[in-house]
Amino acid sequence: MHTPASMVMGIVFAPLGLVLVFTAAITPQWREGQARLGMAVPGSLLRSGVKGQGMGVRSVESLLLLRSDGLWESCLQVEHSELKQCWPVGGPYQRDPRVRLAQGLILTSLFLCGTGIVLACIGVRCWTDIPLRGVAATGGLLVVIGGLLSLTALAVYTHNLARLGMADPSQVISNPKFPRLSLRPAGSLYFGWLGSCLQVLGGGALLFSFKRPRYPTCPSCPDLPVCPACRSCPEMSNKPDTNVYEVSC
Repeated sequence: MHTPASMVMGIVFAPLGLVLVFTAAITPQWREGQARLGMAVPGSLLRSGVKGQGMGVRSVESLLLLRSDGLWESCLQVEHSELKQCWPVGGPYQRDPRVRLAQGLILTSLFLCGTGIVLACIGVRCWTDIPLRGVAATGGLLVVIGGLLSLTALAVYTHNLARLGMADPSQVISNPKFPRLSLRPAGSLYFGWLGSCLQVLGGGALLFSFKRPRYPTCPSCPDLPVCPACRSCPEMSNKPDTNVYEVSC
């Protein structure tokens, strides 16, 4: 029983890439931004505010809000606190055609990659001597297509990251609740990029399963290959299984 190295590489990289892409899809950290809010609160000491006339002392404190968006969920958290709230995406962001395109590509990628891994597991057949090379290679092709689809979704999202959810691309991101919100790529994007590359590598390795190994030729029939499993060569099939020992005096 011998499994080709390309099959082993593909059967390891493809599931790992699938897990990373799935993790990126369900986490709300595709893009993130932060905004600082100033809040005037009464106090006995003046920190960074102004002194009111006849009303005592008021101080101005700032809160740093962390905003993150994913494909299906958005979150808002106050820095250095446990206050965090998440909700399903909605509004212009959800209706943006580029976000919908990324959602569809990621879902299709996950389905194709999962199907390809199942076919690859059937084709590799590590418990037998002869793998099903055609089945394994077909699974590798599906994994490669899935990886390319997820790469496309990530490229579309990253290229339009600051404009997603905005009707006018030239509009500056402005929200009274989150002033001066600057958005940048977040961790889920990097998981997605890494997982997609692993999918392409794993699927490409499985595609080498189409190439069949070369067997030695039969001495009496040069055109007839000698298969280790079937022993198609007459000289080898008729040869008795005997042990030969060399004796030196």
